[in-house]
Amino acid sequence: YEIRRYHERFAAEVRYQAKEDVGSPFRALARYIGVFGTPENNGQQPISMTAPVVMQNQQPQEQSIATDKPNGDDGHKIMKFILPAELDSMEKIPKPTNPDVQIEVIPSQVGVVHRFSGFWSDAKNQEVAVALAEQLTQDGIDRMSKDFAVRHYEFWGYNPPFTLPMFRRNEIWIELNEQDVQQLLDKFNVPTTN
Repeated sequence: YEIRRYHERFAAEVRYQAKEDVGSPFRALARYIGVFGTPENNGQQPISMTAPVVMQNQQPQEQSIATDKPNGDDGHKIMKFILPAELDSMEKIPKPTNPDVQIEVIPSQVGVVHRFSGFWSDAKNQEVAVALAEQLTQDGIDRMSKDFAVRHYEFWGYNPPFTLPMFRRNEIWIELNEQDVQQLLDKFNVPTTN
């Protein structure tokens, strides 16, 4: 796995039923940025497609990563397009005309990713999330249960659907807190700068 830190970012997102085909939210987001013609946003402003496309179970707003409560119990999922870096404030982001598309502020985060290739599925993603949790537990993150990982991971996809499986870049992201990160850095004797 790799530890990554991200500054505040913005994303366009669609919430959808877990049983729904992922093509529907993808098309709504693609229309927002203008993939299929005129962008479905105020001003009809084309927006560059960026990576990754993020998929996660819906986690209620009031829960934080410090809680170990079910993620996605209401049967909903979220798909997000991370917006380009130049759209770095709500004032710069065109408002979606489709009410299903919402703009979200993603606060600064730190976490771990495990990269894998091939086809992805909910079952495969959960398998990778469990393996990542097991490795983090071995590396000293005691609170990282398999159950927590399954309920809190995000899948990040980087490639178009026609990409050959062996060339696909897929990632499982699990957010950590600063104490977790420091514990990992100390374990592996990674020097830090203040």
